[in-house]
This record gives sequence, C-alpha cells and structure tokens, in this order.
Amino acid sequence: MTATVFLIRHGAHPLLGRTLCGRAPGVGLGEDGRAQAESIAARLGAAGVQAVYSSPLERARETAVPLARRLGAAVQVEEDLDELDFGEWTGRSFESLEPEPLWGRWNAERLSCRPPGGESFQEAQARIARFLQRMADRGGVVAAVSHADMIKAALAHALGLPLERHDRFEISPGSVSVLVAGGWGMKVHSMNEVLP
Repeated sequence: MTATVFLIRHGAHPLLGRTLCGRAPGVGLGEDGRAQAESIAARLGAAGVQAVYSSPLERARETAVPLARRLGAAVQVEEDLDELDFGEWTGRSFESLEPEPLWGRWNAERLSCRPPGGESFQEAQARIARFLQRMADRGGVVAAVSHADMIKAALAHALGLPLERHDRFEISPGSVSVLVAGGWGMKVHSMNEVLP
C-alpha cells in the first residue's frame, strides 16, 4: 500500500512576513493567496486526488476549498495539520520578537526550546507524522493543506533530518511538496513547487 501526499502550504495573507499569526483566528487569504489556491486546484485537479484535508485555520481551509470544489469533495478538517502552537507569541509582530533571547534560541535550537505556553517542534512533528502514517496505511492520493513549519517538520521526518535543519529549505506560500509513503518508509518526490 502506497500513499502520495501533496503537502500544500496555505496561500498568502495580508500579515505574511510581518506577524507571527500562529493559531490566531480570523487570518484569511489575501488576493494573491486566493489566486494561489485557484492555481493549486487547476494543477492538482487532474492528479488523481481522492481526498482533501486541511488544517482547521481559516487561511488553510480557504486554500483547500477550490481544489475540493473542483473534485466534488468536501474539505476534511484535520487537527494534526494545524499550525504549530506558538503560545504567547501568537499574533505578535516579528519586529517585536526579534530582541527577545528566547525567540533567537527557538530559531537556532528547535529541539531544546519551546515557545512560552506553546508546543515544541517535536510535538508538532509527531502530529504531522501521525497524519502521514494514517495516509500510508490507507494508501491513495491525498492533498493536505497545512503551514510552513508543519510541512518542514514532515519533510524533515521523511528525510531523517534533525529539526534544527528546518532553515535549510524554503516552503513558500501556495507551494506544493510531494511525499510518497508506504510500509517501506517515506521519500520526498518534490519540494516547494511554486505555481505560476
């Protein structure tokens, strides 16, 4: 049994690059993000996708809807695809976080640090690894809309990389990365494909 998982980062939103949105409610796609969601639907609409899963957050669900609509399927909300819980940092500007020593440590030492009141990167990786294992057990072709850190955690898991290496690859808004998983393990077919 083999599963192909299209890991999709949600499309762009107006706070991108300025605010650590995390799990803050009410962060929806901007115009560029909606265009990215439509491009993803056009590309994956003929890829044999059998199910569309999404993080519970609005920007992820909005990214999933055009593909699900094209396939005549429902978006299945999946808690294991949710954004990393940044706790007290949620909703803060990156500029305000920059001088904080713990923020610098978090970005350099993801295995030994956690956001205040949030979850560790290892806990987040365990969530998305559970999701990938369920997909591998079921087989088929699925699309899963999630978030940059979560997709990096999934790719690091598949590649056997330590989480400290998360900064060595980019996961852009509206990008698609492809994993294949089965009883034999996982492999990365492509990473960070950005559609025109």
